[in-house]
Amino acid sequence: MKNFLVHNNETIKQMCNEIGINTVEDLFKQIPQNVRMGELNLPDGLSEMETQRKVKALAKENKSDYINFMGGGIYNKFIPACISQVASRFEFNTAYTPYQPEISQGTLQVMYEFQTMICRLTGMDISNATVYDGGTACAEAILMACRISKKYKVCIFNSINPEYKKVIQTYTYPKGIEIEWVNVIPEQTSEYACILIQTPDYYGEILKPEKKEDTLLIVCTDVSTLSILKPPSEYGADIVVGDIQTLGIPMNFGGPSAGFIACREKFMRQLPGRLAGRTTDADGKQAFCLTIQTREQHIKREKATSNICSNQALIGLCATLYLSVMGEKGVYQAGYLSTLNAHKLASKLEQKGVKILNTNFFNEFTIEVSDSDKFLNNLQNNGILGGIKLDNRKILVAVTEMNNDEEIEKYIQHVL
Repeated sequence: MKNFLVHNNETIKQMCNEIGINTVEDLFKQIPQNVRMGELNLPDGLSEMETQRKVKALAKENKSDYINFMGGGIYNKFIPACISQVASRFEFNTAYTPYQPEISQGTLQVMYEFQTMICRLTGMDISNATVYDGGTACAEAILMACRISKKYKVCIFNSINPEYKKVIQTYTYPKGIEIEWVNVIPEQTSEYACILIQTPDYYGEILKPEKKEDTLLIVCTDVSTLSILKPPSEYGADIVVGDIQTLGIPMNFGGPSAGFIACREKFMRQLPGRLAGRTTDADGKQAFCLTIQTREQHIKREKATSNICSNQALIGLCATLYLSVMGEKGVYQAGYLSTLNAHKLASKLEQKGVKILNTNFFNEFTIEVSDSDKFLNNLQNNGILGGIKLDNRKILVAVTEMNNDEEIEKYIQHVL
């Protein structure tokens, strides 16, 4: 390790003499001893071979073979094997999002194709090339609506993802934006910059948003459901946001994922994030470039639509590959199977006396039981992650194309 230290003892001594102290420890005398970290008491270093052996032994303690019926924003979806192979190619592989995609026509083309696919799914005119995640997309869309309308009060449905709520509150608080949480759209909406509604909502219910002429409508959606459900453009959405984890992105213990924002063309200049466009070069050949650049890294900070907005280029790449490989029929089939399996499980649960709280749902629904902990623990003891506990009696259950009839039957067998 000494080979990697920046300063040797002689250099440290010279530096201490220069500033009039005896040891490096003297730099920290003003910090009380009771708030300092004690000795780390780390074990001796291991060789690479010993480290591999130890890590493998620890990994064996993980239980990773559960049957999964959990959702709440992250879902167990089928991912074609070719996606990770293509996305891992050296042309794309990087530790972080490409900051200067102008040097890479391939990266820019992927962004452009992603935007096109999101527009086709949502029915909107224009989309950006991803933001951090679904929660960020919701928050940025609210800020966008406030800039457009010059109003600073928003109406948000209570049934959106709780994590999205926290992100929205973090974003809007310093801006002085007032949030009104509702269960139904108010009669009078002219005072609001926007109405934000998630459908299907966090509890799985498919809602029917109403477009009000005097305020903007923001719809948060799971894009994979749009293979079957109507696109938000058909019921008057002005801005559509969501997370793209269901488009070929592994669960990865809850992230990273990516979000998107799509909108009507007239709001394009208020759209945060990157937008890639297609043009022709001096030789008349097809070329891709960044078009409207409203990010803080491209224009003056005070004029940027967002100062903390970036795009998840690699996650967007995986989503683009997924949609390309699966195709329109494949995405529809995955959605159809998810819905079919979910309704099959819900029907069998009802036959067992479990109450289903949803009226209309896609692949996720809420159940009511006598004791949530007892219900879920019994399933887990039998190798099943039965859902997300909402409270002492309610559980959120998600079913995807990955849950076959055998797994559904096993779930039913172990329902108390």
